[in-house]
Amino acid sequence: MINGSIYSKRKYPSPVANVDLWEITYWSEGLRVKGLLARPTFKGDFDAFLYCRGGLQSIGMVRPARVAQFAQQGFIVFAPYYRGNRGGEGKDEFAGEDRFDAIHGVTLLKALSGKEKVHVYGFSRGGLMALWTAIIRDDIASVVVWAGVSDVEKTYEERLDMRRGLKRIIGGTPSKCPERYAYRTPLHEVSKINAPVLIIHGTDDEHVNISHGYKLKVALKKEGKQVVSKFEESLQHHFPTKENRKTVRMLSEWMKLQQ
Repeated sequence: MINGSIYSKRKYPSPVANVDLWEITYWSEGLRVKGLLARPTFKGDFDAFLYCRGGLQSIGMVRPARVAQFAQQGFIVFAPYYRGNRGGEGKDEFAGEDRFDAIHGVTLLKALSGKEKVHVYGFSRGGLMALWTAIIRDDIASVVVWAGVSDVEKTYEERLDMRRGLKRIIGGTPSKCPERYAYRTPLHEVSKINAPVLIIHGTDDEHVNISHGYKLKVALKKEGKQVVSKFEESLQHHFPTKENRKTVRMLSEWMKLQQ
């Protein structure tokens, strides 16, 4: 039961002809957790890309088309479902101990790709997972946080629709157990990030307020970290198709320049 080692692997239907997909079951802290692996079928020397999904439990589940979209940019992509999802053991903890599912996903990717470093991408809640991965590991080439959560207490305050779920998962409200919310909030530990960070956020984001992006940039700048921001005027949580494709190309090109 070595963390990041593969327990089982099965071919998964791919939405595009030039990308192969597999559903992987791998070990994370003694649990069998699942995720989706994408590898381009065309020839190339592909960087490794950890895709940290957003959402909570079944909401925001990994989409094969999205993972394949990044693979088409020339990456070997692995997207953990996180524990407790799609038949995986354990329970989703919203960046609690489940952060290790992303952290050990790096080990899995390194073994499959042969690369010494891995790029990490996080969307929405996945921003927490990506940042914690970069905080805890020193073999990260770059970090992209797109519409990412950076402050869990702030998420509780802003998202009335998520309060019941967060109280159940975390074990109470921020006023009753502030240390549990602080434990999940990477802003306090960004001094340990050694990889360059790209922040992408729409100013009209209705799910993750733009303030999460601003706070993350300020925290990274304060620690003297390398950070680039793309705050997109009038765009929301999910970018329109044209802007989405343009942004995917942009962040992929930026990642490949970071080694």
